[in-house]
Amino acid sequence: MTTKTKILFAITLVAIGVAGRLLPHAWNFAPVVAIGIFSGAYLGKRFAFAVPVIAMVASDIFIGFYGWQMNAAVYIAMGLAGLTGLTLQKKKNPVTIALASVAGSTVFFLVTNGAVWLFTSMYEPTISGLSASYIAGMPFFRNAIVGDVWYSFSLFGAYEAAKVLYHRFALAKTLVS
Repeated sequence: MTTKTKILFAITLVAIGVAGRLLPHAWNFAPVVAIGIFSGAYLGKRFAFAVPVIAMVASDIFIGFYGWQMNAAVYIAMGLAGLTGLTLQKKKNPVTIALASVAGSTVFFLVTNGAVWLFTSMYEPTISGLSASYIAGMPFFRNAIVGDVWYSFSLFGAYEAAKVLYHRFALAKTLVS
């Protein structure tokens, strides 16, 4: 894929991420982790971290920002999801895509709920408070896993289907010529 094509893909993925966060959806059922994984798998290192973070920042302009520590934790967790996608560059199949999606969801859950415990006064600064933070986040974690797997398979599937159609069309065009 050329650099120009990668940039166009990145812009499209950022737009999908922003729309996915702004349109009505269940809590944490959004495409940004999947976009990060897809970016890492197909667009490479230069885009893996940046694409999901840019999608988050751009949508946060409309949704609103939190304290800088929480925003940093969210953006770092999203960037790590993109870096997870780098592990798929050589082997993309349903199992590795599902594992990367669940890993992205898990990293996001651990980092952000840990940050809520650490940087807010919502929970006691004890192990018990940390546990309470993670327990309170479980319904959101469930939605995140379902959404991340759903969007990952949608993105990877659509891309692979488009490649097959493109190659069939190109082959048919050469046969007709």
